[in-house]
Amino acid sequence: MFLGEYVHQIDSKGRLTLPARFRAELARGVVLTRGLDKCLFVYPVEQWQKLAEKINGLPLTQRNARNLARLFYSGASSCVPDKQGRILLAPYLREFAGVDGETVIVGLYTRLEIWSPERWREIRSEVEEHGDAIAEHFAELNV
Repeated sequence: MFLGEYVHQIDSKGRLTLPARFRAELARGVVLTRGLDKCLFVYPVEQWQKLAEKINGLPLTQRNARNLARLFYSGASSCVPDKQGRILLAPYLREFAGVDGETVIVGLYTRLEIWSPERWREIRSEVEEHGDAIAEHFAELNV
């Protein structure tokens, strides 16, 4: 389970050190891909496989299903963290998310998100500002 918010640096070779508390769970490998809202998603291999099965089960005839598959699969990159817990962020992923140098890593239960600090502040402010409305919406769904 991934929880919390962490600030880490991307080094000159494009490597990002994962938070120490998550390294054991991610040691078998991760899949990084373009996320939503201009961040990167990081999935443990097992979680990625579950997501991929769901995406592959979507109807090929629906444009949004095809586009979701394109977004996630075309941007996907798999790797195994090195002994220091670092993963390589491909240049096209760093460019997509606008990350270089300092990053914010956010734990979201089954995945991590990697954000530029500026974009994370914008998103976090938006969520905090509209928290009541968000909670009300999901209360209607019995969440």
